[in-house]
Amino acid sequence: MEALERLEVWKRSSRLCVDIYKNFDKCTHYGFKDQISRAALSIPSNIAEGYERDFRKERIRFLRIAKGSCGELWTQLNIGIAAEFIEKAVGLALAQEAAELSKMLQGLIKYYQKADSP
Repeated sequence: MEALERLEVWKRSSRLCVDIYKNFDKCTHYGFKDQISRAALSIPSNIAEGYERDFRKERIRFLRIAKGSCGELWTQLNIGIAAEFIEKAVGLALAQEAAELSKMLQGLIKYYQKADSP
């Protein structure tokens, strides 16, 4: 777990998840709140699950799931802004962080793919 705790993408995605929980704590649109919370929680959770796997292909698979969750979260934040479930400036900052995490995950995926190459 120490290696995971040093991984910047895991730390940042964990902080983003906490920020999502805090910003949507009082949201009364429960279906939306549940979905956006699950997408945010999926990111660091899948990174962690991948790091517990023994094989690179499995690690890559879970990093891809985490990356997909970044896209899902980014979409939900933009919908939340449009529906006025979240203040625009806050939502845009959170969406920007989700986009940055997606880029970081893509870099990590490429790193592990190169490690698998002959």
